[in-house]
Amino acid sequence: MSLNPSVFKSYDIRGIYPKELDENTAYQIGLAFAQLVKEDLGDKKIIVGRDIRLSGENLKNSLIDGLTDYGFDVLDIGLVGTDMFYHACGFMELPGITVTASHNPAEYNGFKLVKKMPDLVSGEKIRDKAFSVLKPEGVKKGKTETFEIKDSYKKKILSIPDSSKFPSKFKIVVDPANGMGGPAFDLVYSDFPFEIVRIFFEPDGSFPNHGGDPMKRENREVLSKTVLDEKADIGFAFDTDADRFFAIDEEGEYVPSDYLGALMGKYLIEKNGSGTIVCDAICGWAVRDLVSSCGGKTEISQVGHVNIKAKMGEFGAIFGMEKSGHYYLPGFYQAESAVGFSLLVLEMLGFYGKTLSEMVSPLRNKYLMIEQENYEVKNPDEVLDRIKDKFSKDCEIVEIDGVSVISENWHANIRKSNTEPLVRLNIEVLDDNSLLREKQEEFVGLIY
Repeated sequence: MSLNPSVFKSYDIRGIYPKELDENTAYQIGLAFAQLVKEDLGDKKIIVGRDIRLSGENLKNSLIDGLTDYGFDVLDIGLVGTDMFYHACGFMELPGITVTASHNPAEYNGFKLVKKMPDLVSGEKIRDKAFSVLKPEGVKKGKTETFEIKDSYKKKILSIPDSSKFPSKFKIVVDPANGMGGPAFDLVYSDFPFEIVRIFFEPDGSFPNHGGDPMKRENREVLSKTVLDEKADIGFAFDTDADRFFAIDEEGEYVPSDYLGALMGKYLIEKNGSGTIVCDAICGWAVRDLVSSCGGKTEISQVGHVNIKAKMGEFGAIFGMEKSGHYYLPGFYQAESAVGFSLLVLEMLGFYGKTLSEMVSPLRNKYLMIEQENYEVKNPDEVLDRIKDKFSKDCEIVEIDGVSVISENWHANIRKSNTEPLVRLNIEVLDDNSLLREKQEEFVGLIY
């Protein structure tokens, strides 16, 4: 199959296997990444891993062929979640590629590329090389060796929290959606006395029980029910490559990432005495307000790990977050780890001595949200233009990521999907449910 340019995204490489990407794609990406590493870093070993997807082994083997045909030696770290892959690259100070399609359905696969942690390589950056690069002549083929990263990963993750603050006699329900978060969780939590209820823990690349994106309500239903049935203190949900984290409180209610990130930002600033939090332009005002209340600062970034990490480096941030459930930890190469962040959540709860619902309740009552509703449209740019025309006279318009409309007691963001003919709408209103519904109807009317 010839290369499909549409799989090279602004953050990574992703598409349906084998319709949109296949072993030839993997081989060309191997050659292209090797060429990039050669140009930018010289002769380095390259780390390769994969998640549990059924097409992963074949794609990994072809990827390794491309890397070694270019003359590079490869360290094969085997089956890993994205955070374990990030650790391998950071710990070894080496570039790498992992074969994963993150939370996408089972028929997808793809690649995440690290040049040097936390500097990731976008799909768009590697695309032209992938189309033009050729196997070099007269180059000795590189070697492949397996490399075990689990012990150093566990040590690194356990260095993130202050475990002395953990609550005692805590019951946790965990749902990694048959992805790579299950093995990582068991590895890290093996020495703690928590009572654990495991659901959908067996890694299975067909993802037989539910989808891998916990932002979707249907993918959290079993977890919420199990938290209630088990009378658990909290529920953890990981996406299938284990870099995104989501929480269910002890009442079985989903905790939006805005609320959880706001609480964590406040806690980390109080813990550190000061600090800056980076969040994306979609996050709600709870982040801004809680961070400000304890003397911290908030910086706004475009969506995407490349943008968030760059902003964190620029301002020396102690924490970064996206509404999509990505939490960025300076103690972990400014990268995301669902398991690592789960430990920080336990530290926070233990320090305050409150249940998660008690901590979230004031935010639920004040910051009323409609979270990321998707609307299919023929021309997303026309929709964004209509929004700007409608509100530019009476509201502040910010175009950091899509179009943000900011008024005194409400704000909204509407942005294009990177991959589909969609616009994504988020609205937040302070203390007024009727105004929330009014604004939702107004924006939907403008979209269509």
